[in-house]
Amino acid sequence: MRHISILVPEGNSSLSNLEATHKMFNMTNDFLVRMGKEPLFQTQLVATHKDARLSNGIFTIIPDANIEEVKHTDLVIIPAIHGNYKEVVETNKEFIPWIVQQYKNGAEVASLCIGAFLLASTGLLNGKNCATHWIAADEFRGMFPKVNLVDDKIITDENGIYTSGGAYSSLNLNLYLVEKFAGREMAVLSSKVFEIDISRNSQSPFIIFKGQKGHEDNEILKVQEFIEANFQEKMNVDDLCADMALSRRTFERRFKKATSNTVVEYMQRVKVEAAKKELETGRKNVNEVMYDVGYNDPKAFRDVFRKITDMTPLDYMNRYSKLQA
Repeated sequence: MRHISILVPEGNSSLSNLEATHKMFNMTNDFLVRMGKEPLFQTQLVATHKDARLSNGIFTIIPDANIEEVKHTDLVIIPAIHGNYKEVVETNKEFIPWIVQQYKNGAEVASLCIGAFLLASTGLLNGKNCATHWIAADEFRGMFPKVNLVDDKIITDENGIYTSGGAYSSLNLNLYLVEKFAGREMAVLSSKVFEIDISRNSQSPFIIFKGQKGHEDNEILKVQEFIEANFQEKMNVDDLCADMALSRRTFERRFKKATSNTVVEYMQRVKVEAAKKELETGRKNVNEVMYDVGYNDPKAFRDVFRKITDMTPLDYMNRYSKLQA
């Protein structure tokens, strides 16, 4: 039987992560028993100490065990944490050596949503891909520059370490783990019972691009503001370089360091974000929106839009337009 330790962090953590994860693995056991098979999972809620109580002012969760009592586990699952990320990580630092030791002993580790901050604090994600909620991407990059954040992904899987995208994307990671440990049949059954789209693999359609401005390069910040104010116009990277009196190589390097995007990528994301807002109103057709954000070539617009959102402009409008509701 595979032992699963679902962590109960101190402070404000995601009750939905904890409850849904606990329920999904235990319901998989129920399905197996009904089929005349042995249950596969033993789940425990594990805290740093037995008297710990997770509460957000509405519900309280009482752990089954503390980390001292769990000598061996097969899978550690870290739920989303809320509040000031640095403070929450500091509050829960007792988990860090325990997680590292369990991983060294052969356990696998998964983080759900913003639980990636606690997982990254162990150092186990250094040099690896990681997903988390797109809304926390800039702060995550600032705190953990050695981790390769892929904020468009729903799931990452690397060397026995799993991460998931934002909010209820955690359900997709749970399904992924059920499939890995209990088989495709159990995963499909769980997806039907919980009504989860088992095929969803990107959080790109949900990302709201606000520009990465949490840096201290004031000259690059001015360029960002210029791009955002003039996205309808045709812009040339060389002209931006000239305005800053920098070589293109130096300008591109500084821009990428500050924003995690190339200049062209940043321009594209600003245009696409403006297009998304127009498409959501439903007042204009796709071609009108394309012209409004500075594109003249329908194929180029569609390709860029799809690259960033994982959807075509028409699909996006059909899903999110107010007139389609």
